[in-house]
Amino acid sequence: MAKVLTSKSENYAQWYNDLVIKADLAENSAVRGCMVIKPYGYAIWEKMRDQLDRMFKATGHENAYFPLFIPKSFFSREADHVEGFAKECAVVTHYRLKNDEVNGGVMVDPDAALEEELIIRPTSETIIWHTYKNWIQSYRDLPILINQWANVVRWEMRTRLFLRTAEFLWQEGHTAHATKEEALEEARLMINTYAEFAETYMAVPVHIGTKSESERFAGALETYCIEALMQDGKALQAGTSHFLGQNFAKAFDVQFTSKEGKLEYVWATSWGVSTRLMGALVMAHSDDNGLVLPPKLAPIQVVIVPIYKGPEQLGGISETAQKIKKALEQKGISVKYDDRDTHKPGWKFAEYELKGVPVRLAIGPRDVENGTVELARRDTLEKNIVPQDGIAAHIETLLHEIQENIYNKALRFRAENTFEANTWEEFLEVINNKGGFVSAHWDGTPETEDKIKELTKATIRLIPIDGSAEQGRCVYTGNPSERRVIFAKAY
Repeated sequence: MAKVLTSKSENYAQWYNDLVIKADLAENSAVRGCMVIKPYGYAIWEKMRDQLDRMFKATGHENAYFPLFIPKSFFSREADHVEGFAKECAVVTHYRLKNDEVNGGVMVDPDAALEEELIIRPTSETIIWHTYKNWIQSYRDLPILINQWANVVRWEMRTRLFLRTAEFLWQEGHTAHATKEEALEEARLMINTYAEFAETYMAVPVHIGTKSESERFAGALETYCIEALMQDGKALQAGTSHFLGQNFAKAFDVQFTSKEGKLEYVWATSWGVSTRLMGALVMAHSDDNGLVLPPKLAPIQVVIVPIYKGPEQLGGISETAQKIKKALEQKGISVKYDDRDTHKPGWKFAEYELKGVPVRLAIGPRDVENGTVELARRDTLEKNIVPQDGIAAHIETLLHEIQENIYNKALRFRAENTFEANTWEEFLEVINNKGGFVSAHWDGTPETEDKIKELTKATIRLIPIDGSAEQGRCVYTGNPSERRVIFAKAY
């Protein structure tokens, strides 16, 4: 089977690209910087999306949909926002094509210029807050807790499947509140929701914190984030939640009459995660044999492969396999019985290993006679012969064990690759030779932050919000510092 991957240790970036393509997750499209998400990759995204959607609705949010196109003038109303996204915007200038009489084919009709150009949404704050002006008059109209599942476009020059593409899928929550405290509570609630999803379902441990001022979302007063550590020692921002203050309410004149009869501006949040989580899932757990999927997000949790020499042996094997399949499905476990005669069992084993299916069962004539099956775990690659009796309960327990084992392995990796630096020399040693998270003091100035980034390519991934303060000296300038922050090189 021509599914050989570049070794992680040899070339991590190539290993990742090979894996995404050869495991049938995604591929590059005819449009530069855009990807095609293939059915298996999309099935994983659907599992993520559906679980997140349940979590959003459990916290009182509703889904809606807003236009893909945003009038250019909307972006002029919030100065920081437009500055943050201006260089990434795709712009629609015309509304019609016509035949090219000279060169053949079609051309943009020069007489069909739009009166006002339209921006293909890089994010939806502007169009949504323009809409909220019509929805909000009184405190009785608040809060508004809206989420939308959508695609966005940010014109990227250097792209990588799932991690950074010109178009990607995501969800974006946009909420409106009567008070600052309520909006802040919402922003914190959603970053904790993302953290719960990452750890409980993706099996990816994350740190929660805030961004430095220079790393905040354009137009936000505070950005909360979760950061995960990939197996190459680089950090990946896995989700953000923004406290927008009253910036967008003032930009779009969204006011409400309070209980006291005063006219006040609304307080806002926005929050989102994207198909970048797919990249995190691949990079956090997978190995040189392929994907390692946590059972809670695996489209196929158990695959059953029959092993037989001729059609006469298949009947009894299939009957046994179907009984096991039914018993597993009654426990809510997703099962595939692969009885294709176009591929040999060895090929199928390698294929499902590559695709990260958590549990593989192999059944041959002897297993039918003995009442056994061969069980292989994807996370440890261990194989055991187990009895058919009680197999559904055994696998149900095993899937929980695999989920926990994958998380604990990632947690150990993070612990082993988190370092404390107290001098500039120690900082350089870790960043240049070890990678991972570096806990170090920072004097709080953007000048120092920029200089460290310039010299090392490491950025402040987050300022921890665990409440622990520690007096110290900035790792670069030696100036006083009130707490440690987490640095890393990042995607």
